[in-house]
Amino acid sequence: MARLDHLASARRVAQIGATIGREFSYDLLRAVSRLSDDELQASLARLVASELVFQRGTPPEAVYSFKHALVQDTAHGSLLRGYRQQLHAQLAETLETHSPELGDSQPELFARHYAEAGLVEKSVAYWDKAGRRSAARSAMAEAAVQFQKGLDQLPLLPDSPERQQRELELRSGLGAALMIVKGYAAPETGDNYARARELWEHLGSPSAFLHVPCGQLFYHVNRCEFDVAQRLAEDLLRVSRQHNNIAGLVLGHTCSGRTLVPVGRFASARSHLEQALALYDPIGHSSLPHQVGIDPQVTSQTNLVLVLFCLGFPDQAMTLGNAALAGARRLAHPPSLALSLGIGTFPLALAGDNLALEERVNELVAVAAEHSFFYSAVGTILRGWAMVRNGDVTEGMALLRSGSAAYHATGQEAWMPFFVLLQAAAYEMAGQIEEGLTLLEEAFQIVERTGERWLEAELHRQKGELLLWQGHSEAAEELYYKALDIAREQEAKLWELRAAASLARLRRDQGRRAEARDLLAPVYGWFTEGFATPDLKEAEALLYELRSG
Repeated sequence: MARLDHLASARRVAQIGATIGREFSYDLLRAVSRLSDDELQASLARLVASELVFQRGTPPEAVYSFKHALVQDTAHGSLLRGYRQQLHAQLAETLETHSPELGDSQPELFARHYAEAGLVEKSVAYWDKAGRRSAARSAMAEAAVQFQKGLDQLPLLPDSPERQQRELELRSGLGAALMIVKGYAAPETGDNYARARELWEHLGSPSAFLHVPCGQLFYHVNRCEFDVAQRLAEDLLRVSRQHNNIAGLVLGHTCSGRTLVPVGRFASARSHLEQALALYDPIGHSSLPHQVGIDPQVTSQTNLVLVLFCLGFPDQAMTLGNAALAGARRLAHPPSLALSLGIGTFPLALAGDNLALEERVNELVAVAAEHSFFYSAVGTILRGWAMVRNGDVTEGMALLRSGSAAYHATGQEAWMPFFVLLQAAAYEMAGQIEEGLTLLEEAFQIVERTGERWLEAELHRQKGELLLWQGHSEAAEELYYKALDIAREQEAKLWELRAAASLARLRRDQGRRAEARDLLAPVYGWFTEGFATPDLKEAEALLYELRSG
């Protein structure tokens, strides 16, 4: 400050430069300062000679930079409030006049200057623009910060329908960013969408913001609050039909299907997801990925992959999974790609396709790390399972545990039974049966607490397998029958095949080969046109053995 004070007239030039930023051009400084070239160059020469400012090039192409950020802060802080606001307003207006292209390429620059100038409406508008630009580049962490800065400015404006509309715009963008950065079920995500929903309803449920209730649903479904999520999905479909809004119907059917998958209502989920895909228009609905945070088409396809797998169409599931992944890559939307590489990879983990699993897990980890997505926890879990399958049980189990802990720390409840099942299976491979049984009990507790039942039949079957290891054949038989009942109730033919195969092996070992054959043959027959997954190969080999014996 003392050094600046000794620079007399050059001090004002330093203050204007500090208002522009750590670095400033001669041309912009001249436009804002309105000094003659002689006055300006003389002042700049004094600043450079004092070594407070460095110079590159010669005027009028010269660029200057403060030696240290503290110098800039000191110069800027020495401005009186009124003059500082005037300078920032003048600078923003000059930029709009002389470099209008910066409004598109660097909207955050205008947002900061208008905020400093006290021109709140303009600042908020530019923060909104900056957030949407960052989201379009999938820089979701940056977008979240920018949307929040806009929201922080809003209380400076009087309450009005216009302010509420602007808040709804900002919160819809912030919600989409928070889902990817913090997680679908993070408290910040839920609080933001609750306020956005309140604004949406207060403003008459405008059809342009039907993605708001969709985002709120994703929050609740990932916390396994399925009743709330289902009501939200029904409301979304009802409002979309009232407005005859096709984009809303796409979102409504996507949300309904996503809600029905984890509760094990596979047939209904399939119907909704297929309706969403039939209605989706890649061109007409191209804005939805950025509004919702993930592409509805990729979301529907990814969930449908899991549905088809469980229903007993593994060939269709694998084909659709490959198509969904290819589509996500073409879309060049990293959050949607991460979703496809995450949930869309579950069937590979369940089917034991280690090579494809490893390839997708490596890509998921890379995408999540590059963009700071919460999906990195899912990548850690799946990588751990791939390592277990490849024989590195100790390191794989460590990753399964750490990934599950990181995933759950975001507030996520959805898919936890699956991740616990993978850990239990890892313990089985390590010969630690009691530890595996303890984990399965934890999974059953999650199922009862949350109602996530899509994997319930497989959990019973897996527990039966572990008990059979310990010689408890009667308890294992009871669990196999329980798995069969659940699988039939859910029409989940793949889980039914697995349960039937486990029970058939038990019957064979008991010398009841005819019963084993009669139990397995009808279920296996349903798959004869299916894709040759390990489940089908094992069932086929077992059935051949029973028939030839």
